[in-house]
Amino acid sequence: MAYHQVRQEMVKYQIKHRGIHNQAILEAFLSVERHLFVSKELIPYAYDDHPLSIGHHQTISQPYIVAYMMDKLDLKATDRVLEIGTGSGYQTALLAEVVQEVYTVEIKKPLQEKAKKILNQLAYQNIHYHISDGHMGWKTYAPYNKIIVSCASKELPEILIKQLQEQGKMIIPIGSSWFQYLYLIKKEDNQINQIKLDAVRFVPMVKK
Repeated sequence: MAYHQVRQEMVKYQIKHRGIHNQAILEAFLSVERHLFVSKELIPYAYDDHPLSIGHHQTISQPYIVAYMMDKLDLKATDRVLEIGTGSGYQTALLAEVVQEVYTVEIKKPLQEKAKKILNQLAYQNIHYHISDGHMGWKTYAPYNKIIVSCASKELPEILIKQLQEQGKMIIPIGSSWFQYLYLIKKEDNQINQIKLDAVRFVPMVKK
C-alpha cells in the first residue's frame, strides 16, 4: 500500500476539509505513520475516519478528533505539553512533531511500553514517559503550557488544573462513560474559563 498517498488523502479529506488549517498540525499528520501504531490485522484500516482498538479496552482516536483537539490548544513550537493517556503513542508522536517537549502519562504499563518502543525506533528525543493515574498528572515537571487528555473524566480534575501554567490551556472530554463533551479550559488571571465544545465519546479515565 502507498501509505504516503493514503496519509495525504486522510489529511485533505478528514482534516483540512473539516476546517483544520494549522500548517504545523497538517505537516505532523502527513509525517507520522499511523499504521505503525495499530496491530497488523488493522493496518488496512489505519487511515480510516474512525477509532481503532489497541487492546486493554483502549483505542487509537479518530484522526480528525486528534487534529481538532490539537488545533483548539493553539500549540506553539516552544510549548511543554502534558499528555494524559499515551495509548498507542500516535498522538504522542504528533505532539512531538509540533511542540518542544511532551510529557506523557499512561496507567496501563504494557500500552506505554509498546508505544515507547515504537517512538524510540522513530528516534523521538523530546518525549518523557510516566506510568501513573492520569488524574494525578505529572507534578515533577509542572507547570505545563498545555494539557491534552485523551480519556473521559466525570469531572474536571483539580490536580490537572493546578499543573496548568497561567495563560495555559487544557482540552478534556468530560461526562459519563458513554457520552461526553470536549471542554477547552483556559487559565487566566487565576480564573478557570470552561468552553464547551463538541460531543464526543472517549474511553473512561482509569483510576488505580
